[in-house]
Amino acid sequence: MATQSAPDTWIVYDGQCPFCSRYVQLVRLRETLGQVGLFDARKGGPQVEEARRAGLDLDEGMVLKLDGRLYHGAECIHMLALLSTPSSWFNRVNAAMFRSRTASRLLYPVLRAGRNTVLRMLGRSKLNPRSPRPDASVS
Repeated sequence: MATQSAPDTWIVYDGQCPFCSRYVQLVRLRETLGQVGLFDARKGGPQVEEARRAGLDLDEGMVLKLDGRLYHGAECIHMLALLSTPSSWFNRVNAAMFRSRTASRLLYPVLRAGRNTVLRMLGRSKLNPRSPRPDASVS
């Protein structure tokens, strides 16, 4: 994004993930939030570093910054569903699926698994390919 000052509300996503890229293009937030910055995690930048400093694994989910708070993964998708308007078929489907916090928590791992599968199929690496999986046991 080539603005002099970054917006207060932003989303960090994986720009090489076709699902993530399309999602941030389709979800309509400007009507409710005004300017929303979209930042590709693979390109780095202050927003990416802020998310990482907060301990958020960008391979585990997108990040939304809203009112000074960071929302990650299922919480991010849940908040985006609450904030979007019913102005398009995509937003209506998104809201129906993710307005429930419980549904977001149940469905988000499926979306993340789909992302990981597609990245492998396309020969693209994860953002942190050497980072251990959260469920990996340490010997």
